[in-house]
Amino acid sequence: MRERNVITGICGAVFALVTGLSSPALAQSATATAHTAPATTATAQAAIAQAGVARPQPEVYGRASYLLDASTGKALLDDNAGDRLPIASLTKVMTAYVVLREARLTDTVQITRADESYADDHGGTSADLRPGDRVPVGELLYGLLLPSGADAAHALARTYGPGVDGFVAKMNATARRLGLRDTLYVNADGLPMPGGDGYSTAQDQARLAAAALRDATFTKVTSTESHSVGETAQHRAYTWTNTNHLLGEPGVLGVKTGFTNAAGYCLTFAADRDGRRLVGVILGEDVSSRRFSTAESLLDWGSSAS
Repeated sequence: MRERNVITGICGAVFALVTGLSSPALAQSATATAHTAPATTATAQAAIAQAGVARPQPEVYGRASYLLDASTGKALLDDNAGDRLPIASLTKVMTAYVVLREARLTDTVQITRADESYADDHGGTSADLRPGDRVPVGELLYGLLLPSGADAAHALARTYGPGVDGFVAKMNATARRLGLRDTLYVNADGLPMPGGDGYSTAQDQARLAAAALRDATFTKVTSTESHSVGETAQHRAYTWTNTNHLLGEPGVLGVKTGFTNAAGYCLTFAADRDGRRLVGVILGEDVSSRRFSTAESLLDWGSSAS
């Protein structure tokens, strides 16, 4: 009988934790349990796990979101994930993906005045590249993905198209090859274009990130919080800081932030947790900081989802 009362008490506490309410039949035993053993957060989570109750899904904001277990291919969360939306600088994931297949890391790219002015003239973020510098591709990828340099994107696209239009054609061909049927790129950086922005979906971008993260160089770059390049005879010194505030959390691998007025705040994120690789995308968030806290909650929730 004592064992039955204890189980009833735990179930009542779990019911209250999950729903915020106590049923009349369980309220009395749940109260008794609370008096004898006040629940901490850890204790409550353990009780939920022991009782086999699914952890509640975090509240998700933004226009679309998607969470993928890349280890199994299973979608854990799908909230308007098939809607075509502008994706801002998440575009640069594809830019890096194509460059890693077109170039050697030891290749050098000469920075031009056009690369510098492109970022300035279009209101894009910049890696502060200096015209005349010859920067190795392996270093330039950090300038592309950490500070989200539109100048770096322009320099890489111009070099490996050859020409920006040729490079964008390669981006779209790669999207089709990867089965990203709801994705269209119009430039290498995600900035608004007079003729119309490109678009993608949360689902397509998660699938792209999962593919890109199979490349060790891409993963190393997106996982880096800050990267410095010393001055050489070919280029000046640079230091780039990652705009992804998730870095430092357990297992986090990046991946990419983005923002334009049309796209809102966007985030592609990924982490290795308990032998699983989780990849997620949030599009059209209104609050910059909330995309990171939401992503963190989704990773915690996803790692415990069956």
